[in-house]
Amino acid sequence: MEHALGPLLLQGEDMIEQLGRAHMSWGLGSADRWDLDQTTGIITWTFPDKTATAPAQILGSFSPGSGSWLWAWANKSILPDMSRDARSFRDWAEANGHPALAQPEINADEQGASTLVALAVRVTGAAGYYKGPGGNSAVIITFGPVTLTAADGKVSTFNININ
Repeated sequence: MEHALGPLLLQGEDMIEQLGRAHMSWGLGSADRWDLDQTTGIITWTFPDKTATAPAQILGSFSPGSGSWLWAWANKSILPDMSRDARSFRDWAEANGHPALAQPEINADEQGASTLVALAVRVTGAAGYYKGPGGNSAVIITFGPVTLTAADGKVSTFNININ
């Protein structure tokens, strides 16, 4: 990882930590289930007493078994509208002299994947981040403002701004 990325990486890791803490307040990470609808671009988390929805983007997927990271824009099963953030990060990497970060697939262990995610969250200014547990790979999703709908129909919005 090139030296110039150091500060950006630290900022990204800090953002992910802050976002994680903030979103735990409505229950991120404790939902009964989650679903991502690529046609609407909406991620939904389902809880016993409420649902949470947010506009989402897919950054990429990490496969621990093969030790690889695949950017969303290089994954044919992901609709183009769902990989806008991944493409903007690729464009940023190419424009800023980091072509290695713009490869479709990158050899990465858990730490390497975390580094890529932290950089992408920082560069794209994501408002939320979710690691969707899957079969043999994890899909990394960024999301915007969260709409909470309680069982009684009451709706509220959870928004966060960190810089």
